[in-house]
Amino acid sequence: MQRHTLWRRRGTLVLVVLCLLLTGCSSALLDPKGQIGVEQRSLILTSFGLMLIVVIPVIAMTLLFGWRYRRSNSVAKYLPDWAHSNVIEAVVWIVPCAIIAVLALLTWQTSHSLDPHKSIESDTASMEIQVVALDWKWLFIYPEQGIASVNELAFPVDTPVRFRVSSGSVMNAFFIPHLGSQIYAMAGMDNDVHLIADEVGVYPGRSTNYSGAGFSGMTFDARVTTPAEFDEWVASVRASGETLTYPDSYSDLAKPSEYHPVEYFSAVSPELYESILTSFHTGGVGHGGHGGHSEVMGDVHDSHGESGELESASATHHQAAFGHVTNQHASEDRAMNGHPTSVEAGG
Repeated sequence: MQRHTLWRRRGTLVLVVLCLLLTGCSSALLDPKGQIGVEQRSLILTSFGLMLIVVIPVIAMTLLFGWRYRRSNSVAKYLPDWAHSNVIEAVVWIVPCAIIAVLALLTWQTSHSLDPHKSIESDTASMEIQVVALDWKWLFIYPEQGIASVNELAFPVDTPVRFRVSSGSVMNAFFIPHLGSQIYAMAGMDNDVHLIADEVGVYPGRSTNYSGAGFSGMTFDARVTTPAEFDEWVASVRASGETLTYPDSYSDLAKPSEYHPVEYFSAVSPELYESILTSFHTGGVGHGGHGGHSEVMGDVHDSHGESGELESASATHHQAAFGHVTNQHASEDRAMNGHPTSVEAGG
C-alpha cells in the first residue's frame, strides 16, 4: 500500500514539473506579427474550438462512466436489457455532422481568403523579393534595388511583400512562422507567397522541408524595419565589395555549405532569378553541388545508345539463329513425315 502511494506521489510530481516546463514554451503561430498570421491563428483556434465540442464531452463522459459504474458503487442503476435510445442516436449523428458542415464552410472561405498567391490590399505599394533555396542557405534577391543577401532578409513594416520562391537544389519550404503561410520551393518552378508585417522586429525563418545534412542550419532572420531603417540596410548592402554574377560566382555560392554566415552582394546579374529558373529547363548551370548533371545525363544517354545498339545487334543475331533452327526443325518434320510413307510402301 505504501509502495503504491509512493508511485502515485512520484507521478504527480512528474506531471507538475512537466506543466512548469511547458509554461516556458512559446508558439510563433499563436503570436502572429502580420495580417496573414492573425487570420491563420483565428482559423486554428476556431477549428480547435469546434473539435472540442466533441472531445470534451467524450472525455468527461468516459471519466464519469468509469466513476459511476465502478465495482464498489452499489447504487448505480443496472440495465442489462437496454439496447437503443433515439435521443442518444440523434445526438451522436447530428452534432458531428453539424461540426463537419461548419468546418467545411470555414475551409472553403479561408482557402480563398488566405490563398498565398493572392495579393494583399494596402495603401502602401508592394515590393518584390526573390528567394532561392540552396544547400543549405537562403539567397534573397532584391530586383528593384539590384542587391542580394544570404541568410538575412529585410523589408519595411506595413509593406506588402511578394516573395517569388524557387530552389537551386532539392525541394525546400520557405516559412516565417510569425508572418504565416509557408510555401514550397522547387527547382525550375516559380512559386510565390504574399506576406505583410504589422510590427517592427526580427523574426526567425527557416526551411520546413528536410533537405539533407545541413537542414538544421538552414535558417535566416527576417528584419522588419521602418522605411528609413530599410534604406539604411540597403545602403549597407551596397557598401559591400562582393557582387553576384551568373553563372560564375553563383556557382561558387550554390556549392553545399552548412551554417553559412550572412553575406551581402552590392550588385547582381540582371535577371539572375530568371536565369536560375531557366537553367533547370535548358540543362544549363543549376545547383553548384550537383555540377556536371547535364554531362552525366549525356553520358547516361550515350551509354543507353550504345546499349541499344548492342541489344539491337543481339536481337538480330538471335532472330537469325532462331530462323535457322526453325528451318532445321521444318526440314526434320518433312523428313519424318516422308519416312513412314516409305516404310509403308516397303511393307
